[in-house]
Amino acid sequence: MGWIFLLFGVMAEATSHVALKSTNGFTNLLPSTIVILGHLVAFLFLGQAMKDLPVGIVHASWAGLAIVVVTAMSSLIHKEHLDAKIWLGMAIVAVGIAVINLSGTSHSH
Repeated sequence: MGWIFLLFGVMAEATSHVALKSTNGFTNLLPSTIVILGHLVAFLFLGQAMKDLPVGIVHASWAGLAIVVVTAMSSLIHKEHLDAKIWLGMAIVAVGIAVINLSGTSHSH
């Protein structure tokens, strides 16, 4: 269940970060509300994930996955052009997350 909570936390955080661009300095109510609620929901999910998974694994996975998801979402939503070097970097981050999670270390406390 920890991995499900982690993925929900990543999606909430990524949505929050992508909405941040539309807040116009927190003068637009809807995107500002999405940012605040997104961060709150993300931390609630991450707290649940940490019941089953080590803090270091949760944090590393959350940070890396959030980078990849925010980059992909901002490319789609805000039509930000990203060159091949950026996508290569995202692939390296994704591989790093996979290596961390496949390292064979115990996920118990």
